[in-house]
Amino acid sequence: MNAAPALPLSFAVVAPTLNAGPRWADWLRALAAQKTKPRRTLVIDSASDDDTASQAAAAGCELLHIRRKDFDHGGTRQTALEMLSDVDLIVFLTQDALLTDPDALRALLAVFSDPAVAAAYGRQLPRREAGPIERHARAFNYPAADRVVSAADIPRLGLKAAFCSNSFAAYRRQALLAAGGFPARLILGEDMVAAGRLLLNGHKIAYTAQAHAVHSHSYGLAEEFRRYFDIGVLHADQAWLLERFGSASGEGLRFVKSEIGYLAKTMPLRIPEALLRMVLKLSAYRLGRGACFLPRPVGKWLSMHREYWNK
Repeated sequence: MNAAPALPLSFAVVAPTLNAGPRWADWLRALAAQKTKPRRTLVIDSASDDDTASQAAAAGCELLHIRRKDFDHGGTRQTALEMLSDVDLIVFLTQDALLTDPDALRALLAVFSDPAVAAAYGRQLPRREAGPIERHARAFNYPAADRVVSAADIPRLGLKAAFCSNSFAAYRRQALLAAGGFPARLILGEDMVAAGRLLLNGHKIAYTAQAHAVHSHSYGLAEEFRRYFDIGVLHADQAWLLERFGSASGEGLRFVKSEIGYLAKTMPLRIPEALLRMVLKLSAYRLGRGACFLPRPVGKWLSMHREYWNK
């Protein structure tokens, strides 16, 4: 078998962790199997109670230990961005995003041969045990076709132009720093904020459908509500996203139509649940947009990322 071609740009892999659990060993093995090797692999561990850190160390990863209360979706990744000054690109993975084949990183990073591309994210596939609602969400957000967007696409795509996922994404380090990097103290969505900043700074964002990682969640109704409440909090906190990119309402309607059509073909009995989820998500989002008027304990109770309210 021929060796994979060398990547002209150096890169590092970064993974924030907290009690990664039994699948962490699979994650480490999948990374070790990559034909395109990172110069550095940094694991930022938030005081795990299990053997997450020791497994990472045994696999040769660099470790940065932080207190659990100090983890911040944007700020922690910004720390990595500033630390890894000897690489051109940084790949961010979450502990539950499992690379599917030895060419996953090569496929993700290949798009950086275009100097205008400053960020890229890969295709996220559903877990083997995923149900139809979970599978549709992956298929809708991560289709089989590649895409590259620039600021010229904002009028057509709206907020979707700034879509990116740090569960499996890579960034051109200097370009992201020049655009402002990852903001601290966000409830979530540091990847969308970074992508938006890069687009407005004249760069392109690439979606690479040939780069695969298994990553999906089965949210219950309460979890779905809390997640969309947090998205509303994000959009209120980062109001410039909607001001510069436009509303996400059109994309939401398209998602609902697609989901109903998918369920009608695969599992019609789940359609009432999908409609209920739509109502819950819309209500939660609007409540989150007005969260600044809620008492802090109420906002914390409604939120999925409750540590945000302690900051």
